Amino acid sequence: MRTFSLHGTSIFELSTNSHDRNFKSSFYGSNKHPFARASSSLIFKSCHFSVRCAVSFRPCIDIHKGKVKQIVGSTLRDSKEDGSTLVTNFESDKSAAEFAKLYKKDGLKGGHVIMLGADPLSQEAAIEALHAYPGGLQVGGGINLDNCLSYIEEGASHVIVTSYVFNNGQMDLQRLKGLVHVVGKQRLVLDLSCRKKEDKYAIVTDRWQKFSDVYLDVEVLHFLANYADEFLVHGVDVEGKKLGIDKDLVALLGEHSPIPVTYAGGVTLMDDLETIKEAGKGHVDVTVGSALDIFGGNLAYGDVVAWHDNNRRGHKRDL
Repeated sequence: MRTFSLHGTSIFELSTNSHDRNFKSSFYGSNKHPFARASSSLIFKSCHFSVRCAVSFRPCIDIHKGKVKQIVGSTLRDSKEDGSTLVTNFESDKSAAEFAKLYKKDGLKGGHVIMLGADPLSQEAAIEALHAYPGGLQVGGGINLDNCLSYIEEGASHVIVTSYVFNNGQMDLQRLKGLVHVVGKQRLVLDLSCRKKEDKYAIVTDRWQKFSDVYLDVEVLHFLANYADEFLVHGVDVEGKKLGIDKDLVALLGEHSPIPVTYAGGVTLMDDLETIKEAGKGHVDVTVGSALDIFGGNLAYGDVVAWHDNNRRGHKRDL
């Protein structure tokens, strides 16, 4: 029996625990990508996770060149060779640290500080936000094996990773295991942001410009849950455009994610929050960006916080 090779390494060499062995069957006989469909019964046997049933609002701080901004994520580029330009919905005169203090005051945990570039100004702003709310924020953007632990030491509760793991269009299991070894599964968030491709959701990397050969489905979610504490999923096709949410994506996450997952993209109205709560079966948290009045939109931040608090109170009553 042959094994599928990931970046020149046998799957047997990568597999060191029962979770990996249970998933090996999906690698056999595949000439497309390592996540060809496996028997779901094998995967479900390896997963024993608990999922929270109260929906939370997860705030965000997106940083570009040191400034807090809300942009249309699909317009991000490493260069302007294709003639495209960055579309910015909003640029704040407040610092990242000021937003962190606001979220701390309102008791909002698990927010995302995202560096939309690896420039020193953005790194400095992100660290200032972490210092302002130690243990209350996650950080992402350019995270790799060399720098992941430093952000934890600066106060991040988790590091968020995409492109380092989904490298050159494929999942690099060795890199993923390396991150888990350094920071621990309990401090790792995998960003599985995706775009529609042939009626399936393909994970995208490199500032959401490159399609990977990994598609979000039940097998992938359960396999990756063995290596992460949470998932963060941007619906890239609607993100930053205030055009409404991707309900099908939310439903997929609510049905199949065995660990906490946060959805971002397209929220415009309070009704969208309720739709996410319903479509996600109470298992999918939500991030709101451009639509919020604190980021130049029409949706009142105070109303969203009140919605969040009401969900938490309702959950406590049900326990």
